Amino acid sequence: MDNDLPALREDNGESQADLAAAVDVTRQTINAIERDRYDPSLELAFALAAHYDRSIEEIFHWSRAED
Repeated sequence: MDNDLPALREDNGESQADLAAAVDVTRQTINAIERDRYDPSLELAFALAAHYDRSIEEIFHWSRAED
C-alpha cells in the first residue's frame, strides 16, 4: 500500500522517531510503513490520520499489483 507519510513527516519537520512517539509505536514500525514493508493496523492508520488531521484515504493509497 503506497503512502504519503515521508512527505507529511518532512513537511511537519518530524523525524521517524518523533512520529513514532506521537502515535505510540516504534521508529522501526514507521520506517517499515514508509518503505511499504508493513501495512498498518486500522487503529494505527486512524492514529496517523488524526496526527496529520487528514483522512486515511489521503495518506494511504491502495496499489494494485500489475498483472
